[in-house]
Amino acid sequence: MEISYSLFGDYLIPDLVLPNEEQQTLGKYGRMRKHYLQEYRPVLYSNLILSCKLFQHLSEIDHACVDRMNLLTRQMADREGATEALKAVDQFEWVRHMNSIQNRAEEIVLSELVYC
Repeated sequence: MEISYSLFGDYLIPDLVLPNEEQQTLGKYGRMRKHYLQEYRPVLYSNLILSCKLFQHLSEIDHACVDRMNLLTRQMADREGATEALKAVDQFEWVRHMNSIQNRAEEIVLSELVYC
C-alpha cells in the first residue's frame, strides 16, 4: 500500500481521504443521537467517523426510533381507549390522550435508543 504525504513546515502529513458517502437527510432522532455522541461519547463518535459508519449508525437509530414510536403509540392508544369512537364523540379529550401517549412513548424511545 502506497501512501502519499504533504509537507507542512517540517512535518510530513499523510494525505488521508474518507470515501464519499451518500448524504441523506437525517430525521429528528438521528440528529439527536449525533448530538448525544458528540457531547457525551466522543470516542465512539470519533470511531464511527473514522470507520465511515457514522451516517449508517445514525440512519439505523432514526428508523428504529420512528418504528418504535409508532408501535408504542398504537399499543398505548389501544390500551387506554383513545379510539376513533372517542375522537368522534370528544375530540379535545382524544387529542389530550394522544398528546400524553406520544410524550410518554417519545420519552421511552429516547431513553432506550438515543441516549444509551
